[in-house]
Amino acid sequence: MPDESFNQKHADVPGHPPSDSPPSGNSRKWIWILVILIILVAGFYYVRQSKQRASNSQADPAPRAVPVSTAAARQGDIGVYINALGTVTPVYTDTITSRVQGEIVNVFYKEGQLVHKGDPLLDIDTRPYQAQLNEIEGQLAHDQALLNEAKIDLGRYQSAFAQNAIAKQQVDDQEQTVFQYEGTVKNDQGQVENAKLNLVYCHITSPIEGRVGLRLVDPGNMVQANSTTALVVVTQLQPITVIFSVAEDYLPQIQAQLRKGNRMSVDAFDRDQQKKLASGYLLTLDNQIDPTTGTLKLKAIFQNEDGSLFANQFVNARLLVDTLHNAILIPTPAIQRNAQGAFVYIIKPDQTATIGNITVGTTDGDTAAVQGLEPGEVVTVKGFEKLQDGVKVAVQGNPGGPAKQGNQGNTNHAGEKQSQ
Repeated sequence: MPDESFNQKHADVPGHPPSDSPPSGNSRKWIWILVILIILVAGFYYVRQSKQRASNSQADPAPRAVPVSTAAARQGDIGVYINALGTVTPVYTDTITSRVQGEIVNVFYKEGQLVHKGDPLLDIDTRPYQAQLNEIEGQLAHDQALLNEAKIDLGRYQSAFAQNAIAKQQVDDQEQTVFQYEGTVKNDQGQVENAKLNLVYCHITSPIEGRVGLRLVDPGNMVQANSTTALVVVTQLQPITVIFSVAEDYLPQIQAQLRKGNRMSVDAFDRDQQKKLASGYLLTLDNQIDPTTGTLKLKAIFQNEDGSLFANQFVNARLLVDTLHNAILIPTPAIQRNAQGAFVYIIKPDQTATIGNITVGTTDGDTAAVQGLEPGEVVTVKGFEKLQDGVKVAVQGNPGGPAKQGNQGNTNHAGEKQSQ
């Protein structure tokens, strides 16, 4: 047969194994070892993943509730304010200078002292002016005697003229002499009054009630008459005013309140708008708008009984222009914002959070008036880090407590009205 001859032929070839010889036993052994190792690794990985999934399912049986603090929306009144930077300005500030020349002999006030109108402040040496007064009074007496003598002579001339004893010209001349002496006496009287006035100017008193500044001159110094150098400055502190500027856009609202006769209250806060220094009311408006800034100056007056306002002090003025009644009020920290606008997290009765879109109106300190809520709805004010729509919450503190009434200066920029 052909196959047998072929096989026989190749079998006779030296070094060529027969075609049906079995494979090597070592090769089969390594193949089985590799297969077994793959099966063992796959089984180990499967068991490990199963245990891990089981442990995870036991460790996190349910999502944990997010701790939050809440407050309830309420219905109430809130003010609409205009904030502005202001400067405390005294009603009166007197810079006192000398109207006479001389040496300062006494300083009666103490630095920072509160003085009343008419209290002595300084004394200037009066001796030169007293001597001048004595001299002028002597001249007045001399001229007065001459006037009396001229009047006596005039009476005699008139009697003689009635008897045709003298000429009419002599009588007329004597009348003019009397007029001359009368003018001289009147001039002397004016000089006497001026000398007395100089004596008064030597005693400098306070023209107003207020606070004295630092001492500017000491006894022994010479002062000049009508000098621009101040001897003492007195500033009135009670009452005191604050001047501030608002945008011209608010002028119609302010004028509307003034036409109704409403007294518009003004509060003065410190630089941080955390402490209220004093309360007063709007006194008047300026008569023109500044064209370079588009603002209008307003002046408010404060009684300043405790002296908390100081001259030239910078304060934050807050003008009440209107009051909103029956508004929905919530704490300002409850308001969140995203790309769509303002929103709050509302806590439903099943203790889950849901997002509620709102419109923010007037803001007064920690309280804001909003639209989109109902009175009594509970909103989140703290704990927003892990809060999402539909998440379970754990309310801490006073659940659904009332919204705080804002009583501090609001956080809007100066001159910006807190309403939309």
